[in-house]
Amino acid sequence: MLRIRFTRTGRKNQPKFRIVVAEHSAPVKGAYLEILGHYLPIAKEKTLVLNKERVLYWISKGAQPSDSIASLFKRQGMDNMDQYIGRRDFQRKNKKAIKAEAGAKPDTAPKIEKTEKAAEPVKAG
Repeated sequence: MLRIRFTRTGRKNQPKFRIVVAEHSAPVKGAYLEILGHYLPIAKEKTLVLNKERVLYWISKGAQPSDSIASLFKRQGMDNMDQYIGRRDFQRKNKKAIKAEAGAKPDTAPKIEKTEKAAEPVKAG
């Protein structure tokens, strides 16, 4: 399966990304089929250079954009990118909120409290 994804270039603390088409099993910094553009997130104004014709061509051939690429394309005004953006709600909620949302009762096991005091040491006099 083909993916449209980022590949990181640039130096330490100066990220730059290429937008490439690659096989999903290929390493992130490995081989790719074509460069579709680049993204500079740390510039004063975030810069995105993109060849939209080639992006639409690869999507028509079955390539799927990653979540971050799809959200970037959506901000650029490309249609039908919502279908490629996955839900990330499960990462933001704690376990109790997930259980409550699913209708399960949170853990109601009784808490055991120790009421016995430890024996005070006897002073030899």
